Amino acid sequence: MNQGSVQELAALAAGSGQKAKILTVASGKGGVGKTNVAANLAICLAAAGKRVAILDADFGLANLDIVLGISSKYNLSHFIRGAKKLDEISQPVCEGVDIYCGFSGMEYLTHMTDFTRERIVAALDSLADNYDIVIVDTAAGIGKTVLAFCMASDHTLLIGTPDPAAITDVYTLLKVLTINKYEGRTSLLVNMAHDVNQGKKIYRQIASAAAQFLNVKLNMAGVMVKDDHVSLSVQKRAPVVLAYPKSSSTKVLMGVAARISRVPLSCSSDEGFFRKVVNWFF
Repeated sequence: MNQGSVQELAALAAGSGQKAKILTVASGKGGVGKTNVAANLAICLAAAGKRVAILDADFGLANLDIVLGISSKYNLSHFIRGAKKLDEISQPVCEGVDIYCGFSGMEYLTHMTDFTRERIVAALDSLADNYDIVIVDTAAGIGKTVLAFCMASDHTLLIGTPDPAAITDVYTLLKVLTINKYEGRTSLLVNMAHDVNQGKKIYRQIASAAAQFLNVKLNMAGVMVKDDHVSLSVQKRAPVVLAYPKSSSTKVLMGVAARISRVPLSCSSDEGFFRKVVNWFF
């Protein structure tokens, strides 16, 4: 390793103390509105005065930029290859929110030198120095990538729907986190419910099973009923909280953001978030 590389790594590591709260948004099943929730939560948290970074960690189907109506020339693949610095790939969404766009294909994460891996981890950890909250939008499912981000976060927000398969998959993801001794806070947002009562019933069903069989507390994040404004906003490539600020979905998301912003960090470890993610990957 040359002297320049050593100096770069030292400079990156010097500012990598974790300060931001890390919120990972996950779901066992695809098509439950996870990315839409993550994108709009970022804007709501910014409206509450938080400085927010949102990271598209769905490396199989990265589409957070589409939901937010952002066209970005660069993404995480450029940073991982060393073509761009981390701050050069960030894209402002609105005041208080920056997006780090994702990419499809995992080959960049599985073929790294030790120095490249350290450089990436140190630089990504620096996000926590510059933001109040980092939101990670994961892929659907319970694969190793998803688990890595969940296990390293302070708070995992699970997204489910009334679909029986979605309910089962949320519980399965919660079970896997428990088996792996996840130390953070877990909450459930029931999306696409027919009404609030149905959403609350689904929450009670999953929370009761989690308490009885997993000895885990599952917190209630909220219930989003089916709302045509959401699909209309997707068609417009605009976040629903900006396109339809008076919609029922916006009210729920603002409430979720208010609760999240008041919850203190759950993880006591000093180890940086992205370093813990890499520990899970490798």
